[in-house]
Amino acid sequence: MRVNDSGMLRPPQIRAARALLGMSQQELALRSEVGLATLKRIEAAGLELTGTARTLFRIQKALEAAGVVIIEQTKAEGPGVRLASPVE
Repeated sequence: MRVNDSGMLRPPQIRAARALLGMSQQELALRSEVGLATLKRIEAAGLELTGTARTLFRIQKALEAAGVVIIEQTKAEGPGVRLASPVE
């Protein structure tokens, strides 16, 4: 698992990953077994982490299983997301 320099997935990465996948909050909540209200709260938090490590891990694993790669932050670039395989 690759994560950013803080060691956790960030809310903007979650929103970006969902956008790449065309996935709703409800679908991600179901796939990650996280409550919809919890997911909404995490995504609305901006850059601040508001979920537990276990919750964020579940969300990250669900996004990765759906085809997203989490990109860690480097000294030159910020954290991000990309699709695991090219779009056909």
